[in-house]
Amino acid sequence: MLTTKIPYYEPTGKEIEIFQMAAENTLPLLLKGPTGSGKSRFLEFMAHQMGRKLITILCNDETSAVDLVGRFLVKGADTVWMDGPLTTGVKEGAIVYLDEIAEARPDTLVTIHSLTDHRRTLFIERKNEEIIAHPNFLLVASYNPGYQKGFKELKPSTKQRFLGMDFPYPKPSVEEKIIIGETGISESISKKLVQYANLVRHKPELGLAETVSTRLLVSCAKLIAKGLPSRMAGRTAIILPLTDDEDTVIALQDSFDLIF
Repeated sequence: MLTTKIPYYEPTGKEIEIFQMAAENTLPLLLKGPTGSGKSRFLEFMAHQMGRKLITILCNDETSAVDLVGRFLVKGADTVWMDGPLTTGVKEGAIVYLDEIAEARPDTLVTIHSLTDHRRTLFIERKNEEIIAHPNFLLVASYNPGYQKGFKELKPSTKQRFLGMDFPYPKPSVEEKIIIGETGISESISKKLVQYANLVRHKPELGLAETVSTRLLVSCAKLIAKGLPSRMAGRTAIILPLTDDEDTVIALQDSFDLIF
C-alpha cells in the first residue's frame, strides 16, 4: 500500500532505471540477492516513487494457489467468493510482490505462468474464469539463490519468465551511507559496522547459513543510537540472530570486540 513517508533507499547502480523500463513494458522482474540486501526496501521505494499500490505476498512452503487466487467462503446461508491478493492486484493494476518465491510450492508457481508471458491472464479454476490483467499490473518476485541450495531453487522454466536484477550487498561506501541514512548514526560507527560485516562475509569457515546483512547492521546501529553499548548491540542485533553455536558466537563476538 502507499505510505506518506518516503522509504529510504540508496541506489547502488542502475536498478531504478531498469525497474522503470520493466514497468513501462510490463515485464516481470526477479530480484536476486541474499537476505537483507535491500530487495524489499527497493521495491517499497519504487512503488512510492511511481505512486503505485504494492501488494506483498510472503511465500512459504504452505503457500497454495488458493492463497494467491482466492476462495469461496460461507457467510450465513450464502457462499461468497473472496479474491486473493494476486487476483486483487491483477484486477487493480497493482505491483504484486512474491517475497521469496522459491519457498512456495511448485504447483503454486504454475498459477503465475500465464501472467508472465504474452497472455497476461489469470485463470481461476474454481470459478472457471479467466481474468485479463490490468494494463498497469506488474509482477515482481524475490529470490535468494544461495539459500538452501539444491533444496529451494527455482526451475529454469520459471526463472526465464522474469527479467533478473542482482542485489548483492552494497560496496562499503554505499553501505555506510545506508546505515547513516536509516539511523542517523555517526560516520565512525557506520564504518566500523561495515568493516565488521565484510570481515565476517569473507570467512566461509564460520559455517554460517546466512552472513551479516545490511538489515542487521541497520538494526545494530539503531540500538547504538538509542544508547545501548556497541558491543551489546552487536551481540543482540547481529551475532545472536546469525547462529546458535556457542563457539561461533564467541568467535563472532571476539571479532566485533576488536573492531569496537
